Amino acid sequence: MVTTVFTLEDLRRILREGAGEDVDLDSNILDTSFEDLGYESLALLETGVRLGREYGIELDDATLTDIETPREFIAAVNEQIGRLAQATV
Repeated sequence: MVTTVFTLEDLRRILREGAGEDVDLDSNILDTSFEDLGYESLALLETGVRLGREYGIELDDATLTDIETPREFIAAVNEQIGRLAQATV
């Protein structure tokens, strides 16, 4: 059974792995747009690839390009994790 919950700290770590330490992700970024954080759609697609490798889940490209904030990203990931957990029950 999948019991993992994806958190803001998980997202921060994955974003840093992809973009390095140049972006300030330590403040309250939950409702800050990825654009304001300096992440364009290509960076989010890369984040999705990293997410898939680590968590074994996939957010489709349309979902990734529609997501505007870290809060929305975390919600989408946790929704997928929940679906996987239900599928394994």
